[in-house]
Amino acid sequence: GARIWARTGCEFNESGQGKCQTGDCVGLLQCQGYGLPPNTLAEYTLNQFDGMDFFDISLVDGFNVPMEFSPTSGGCNRGIKCTSQIVGQCPSELQTPGGCNNPCTVFKTDEYCCNSGKCGPTNFSSFFKERCPDAYSYPKDDQTSTFTCPTATNYKLAKMKLESLSPFFFPFVALCFTVATAATFTIRNNCSYTVWAAAVAASAGGGGKRLESGATWNLNVKPGTRGARIWARTNCQFDEAGRGRCKTGDCGGRLKCKAYGKPPNTLAEFALNQYKNLDFFHISLVDGFNVPMEFSPTSGLCKKGIQCTADIVRQCPKELKAPGGCNNPCTVFKTQQYCCYYGKCDPTDFSKFFKARCPNAYTYPRDDPSSTVTCPGGTNYKVVFCPIGSPHLEMVASMSQEE
Repeated sequence: GARIWARTGCEFNESGQGKCQTGDCVGLLQCQGYGLPPNTLAEYTLNQFDGMDFFDISLVDGFNVPMEFSPTSGGCNRGIKCTSQIVGQCPSELQTPGGCNNPCTVFKTDEYCCNSGKCGPTNFSSFFKERCPDAYSYPKDDQTSTFTCPTATNYKLAKMKLESLSPFFFPFVALCFTVATAATFTIRNNCSYTVWAAAVAASAGGGGKRLESGATWNLNVKPGTRGARIWARTNCQFDEAGRGRCKTGDCGGRLKCKAYGKPPNTLAEFALNQYKNLDFFHISLVDGFNVPMEFSPTSGLCKKGIQCTADIVRQCPKELKAPGGCNNPCTVFKTQQYCCYYGKCDPTDFSKFFKARCPNAYTYPRDDPSSTVTCPGGTNYKVVFCPIGSPHLEMVASMSQEE
């Protein structure tokens, strides 16, 4: 992700060579890399999962200058500040000219640096957190310290004046990439009928497979994959060449999908190794509903999964009924009220119908971002069609010739 920070106590010559007391980036006025701690960081990535920007203030590299990081456009109003007098109150072990170091910089141990992937708060991180509760204070800090706004939001970075600090600059820097491994997705058909599973990613290819009741399909998904969907197709018929059609979730008449499916279809959506190397995932009913679903992590310390197991097809409002499923109202009415083509839109009676039955699922395009779950990059997942607790629905699945 990208960083903006302040450098202090700087001297540069006409060619842009010099040094700074804090935040120095290899002696260059125009930074080509991240700065030297301590420095208060504004971190962000734009146009990520579900068309959202992610941003935070981080003290993981220590503190040198008080900071505000806030949106200035659109309907996004939640900003962040870290304005405490941390330099003057800095613990003696972390004190450094012009700033206050993070303990990882000083001690370089797993306790403070989280090199092994798991660590908790310490007395030093608590010192930062008490003074700037909305800021990241150590590498595995609470994810509520990350804030979101819709893509295309504008932002401001405001500096808070301290008399002891020299003038400073706000350089933009290049992106940093982390090495990550592929994630394994186990797709299981727990329905009493056959489904044709489909998987497509905007940043990669796609695929599809017939799953009899009880069958599974394992997918290895590349790190950094974005705009990905997994869904079930029902009542399909394909020839030996993999051409045919499905009653719900059809993707241009192909067995191995190369594009998203046609509504109605229950969606497992995800993006891997995104902001702060996190995976983002959810169940979406924005394209309607056809098959009950579970989407859950299966590895690591991440335990929070999602289910949508209500009897939505049978209870579907008459305006939204479709053969084999229940449409989202945007598919039917195609209006701003239901589709959120631009700007702000609110929940409707139809989206509330879905939300009441699957409270953890996305039900319209501007639904509560809390419906998105995060896990550390490298986590494996399962997507289960008709998980335990689903209504017992019989479906006559068309026989096909493909394997």
